[in-house]
Amino acid sequence: MSRFKLALQDEHRSNLIVSVLAIILGFLAGLLILLITGLNPLDMFIAMGRGVFGITDAGFNIRYIGEFLVTVMPITLTGLSVAFAFQAGLFNIGAEGQMIVGGYAAVFVALVVKLPIGLHVVVAVLAAAVAGALWGFVPGLLKAKFNINEVVVTIMMNYTAMYTTNYLLKLIPGSSLTKTADIPQSASLSSSFLSSLTNQSRLNWGIIIVILAIIIFKIIMEKTTFGYELRAVGANRDASRYAGMKVSRNIILSMSIAGAFAGLAGAVMTLGTFGFGRVLTSFDGYGSDGIAVALIGGNTALGSLFGGVLLGALQSAQTIMQVYGIPKEIAVIVSAMIIVLIAMKNGLKDILKRIGGIK
Repeated sequence: MSRFKLALQDEHRSNLIVSVLAIILGFLAGLLILLITGLNPLDMFIAMGRGVFGITDAGFNIRYIGEFLVTVMPITLTGLSVAFAFQAGLFNIGAEGQMIVGGYAAVFVALVVKLPIGLHVVVAVLAAAVAGALWGFVPGLLKAKFNINEVVVTIMMNYTAMYTTNYLLKLIPGSSLTKTADIPQSASLSSSFLSSLTNQSRLNWGIIIVILAIIIFKIIMEKTTFGYELRAVGANRDASRYAGMKVSRNIILSMSIAGAFAGLAGAVMTLGTFGFGRVLTSFDGYGSDGIAVALIGGNTALGSLFGGVLLGALQSAQTIMQVYGIPKEIAVIVSAMIIVLIAMKNGLKDILKRIGGIK
């Protein structure tokens, strides 16, 4: 067991080095493009500083920080979802769909189920986690019992989630063709306190859910036998089975828990950020953002938080960049370069080994 832990520590260390190198090279690529096109690279960092820290030409505006945190929350949760499945050697492309059904479950409980204040919001959030877990259970079961590729299943289930919930949302009393009625205060994650602290931003109590999710992820993976087994299954499924571990059970549970994290993202968006359920015409992209967050963060809890902050910073800066004459697509290029470089981690590790950067 100690050898396995040491191997995991070395792997995490090398992944961290690769992630840092990929981030540096990604920003260098963006700066190079700006220089070639005659734009000022410094303006990109000024835009990011304004979007993340609220630093403006007129002074400090804390509202930018609140909106930045609102951007970070859902992609951090979907990042945790993808990272949790990755730890067990599974590729969860279904965080988008799991988030959508989680959001629907939260809205349904909020608008249809009558519960007292205090209990109502807790049940709505738990319903979102359960719905996401059930949506993750299906591809996990198919993978464990029939070895059906989870990538194919989760992609199809994303579309099933969107179109099914679009139909069901319109059946909730008070819904229009595009949205449901507003979430009642008893089931809302919105916070006048947090909003007033951040100059009327949309910051809400969903931030507590994100913090708890990170803690739960870290405890499961680092402090429990179940987490150890998940990592063992991810490292070598056949060896884990030979060692007596319940591989099929762990596959199912890992996809279910991953789905629960994504379902919580749906609750944060519907009960907190928007305050109503939305009939979607296309995917928001939180699931694909979650993949990027997990890759940047090395599939760890704190790494996913860092990945969410980095990607959130780039997204928050996009609109501000345009004020300085920088196309918002530069932020997309930077994030895409980072993801591509991390996806090429084996090649980067080989280069670093040659120059003595890692073992």
